[in-house]
Amino acid sequence: MTSQRLRDALAPTGTLRAGINLSNFLLVSGQLADGTPAGVSPDLARHIAAVLDVPCEFVVFETPGQLADAAADDVWDICNIAHEPDRARQIDFSQPYVLIDANFLVRADSAFTSNEDIDQKDVKIAAFYRSAYDLWLRDNLRHASLLAADSIQHSHDLFLRGEADVLASLKPRLQTELATGQHRMIAPRFTAIKQAVGIKKMDPAVLQFLNDLIAAAIENGFIEASLAAHGVDDKLSLPDRVG
Repeated sequence: MTSQRLRDALAPTGTLRAGINLSNFLLVSGQLADGTPAGVSPDLARHIAAVLDVPCEFVVFETPGQLADAAADDVWDICNIAHEPDRARQIDFSQPYVLIDANFLVRADSAFTSNEDIDQKDVKIAAFYRSAYDLWLRDNLRHASLLAADSIQHSHDLFLRGEADVLASLKPRLQTELATGQHRMIAPRFTAIKQAVGIKKMDPAVLQFLNDLIAAAIENGFIEASLAAHGVDDKLSLPDRVG
């Protein structure tokens, strides 16, 4: 596919409109002086726009669910969001550019010692509603029930107030709850969140362009440098392979 056809497909207005999920504190870590988002996710969006030789405009959302719901609207051209089967009905996903572990947190005196222990009747798990790991749990839990929180912080609050038996969250965020010695994190992770670039369903050649671009960004150190620049290189991991 020619460069012009890629630009027409990915940036039909002449500007690449990038949907960004502000709630992912690992990938959106702040703002630049001009007020636009800063972080690994915005870095990648700007990089894609630069390769296409078009301006980049950010369309921000407070939650990943809101971003995914907007796939039916003409408000973004690409979105940086976790790849989940529930979202794949409306969105085509690239290969992941980073992975984020999701784990369970329990109280120090809890009898739970493994992920399998937690999926029991009457066990309540707090999780950020419609986050990638919440969607994974909804697809995979057979017995435990989920308490839907409207933010990551709300999910932690539910657990800390004793309204949930278990907290499901991103590993780097869970690590902040371990300092008191009152909680334990269950290992290994129950799933890995695959952060990817999403596009509306379109020509497979467009998706291949994004996969090739991400593969190059991993191989040439662009993603690794971005992780280091934003201080999250010890909290996120690179995929083993991009196909």
